[in-house]
Amino acid sequence: MPTDADLAAAHCVIGEERFLPGDYYYCLGGLTYGQHNYGQSVRFFTTAASWASKPAQYVLAVMALNGDHQPRNRALALAWLALASERPNSRFQAPYEELHKVSTQAERRAADDLLEKMRPIYGDATATKRAEERYIEGMKWLARMNMGNNQVCLEGMSTLDRQTVDPANCPPVQQVVTTIDRQADTVFEGWTGHVTVGSLRQVDAPAKAAGGSN
Repeated sequence: MPTDADLAAAHCVIGEERFLPGDYYYCLGGLTYGQHNYGQSVRFFTTAASWASKPAQYVLAVMALNGDHQPRNRALALAWLALASERPNSRFQAPYEELHKVSTQAERRAADDLLEKMRPIYGDATATKRAEERYIEGMKWLARMNMGNNQVCLEGMSTLDRQTVDPANCPPVQQVVTTIDRQADTVFEGWTGHVTVGSLRQVDAPAKAAGGSN
């Protein structure tokens, strides 16, 4: 388990918001939690959840279940876990089943009522499709940047592994694409509609940058 100091030391790259806002706001949620700014942390995790971050939905469930800087709310925790575990073979399925098993009928009914309001915002049917559209548009932008051996600097990041103010140290576009694609595989894990970009071969035809589906 990361300590508060570990969380507070996270480097959240604002430029990632253009491609994977769920991952970016999840990072901010952990960062502000580590800084003991719990109200802001919940807001960031909730924003991440609206961009289909299943880890954010899971964290919100745990916080509601444990009364982590908020009132204990087992029904809310159950609702968040239902959303976190909705994809096939989800690693959050077991925690959902365990909580559902020990919940009362009243808590389950309350969770169902909450889910009816939450699914249009946080469920895969809307949130993941919205996140996929943002990811694809961001990758099209990178494709337009891919002229010859061009490098690209994202706000908050000059190199992929450390921050620097020297634009000459910005990574090649394809390296950024590869890194974002790898992170996208994690963000969209288990979602059958996920599209990856892969190698940017068609530098003069950005519309063809999106490759096949996984």
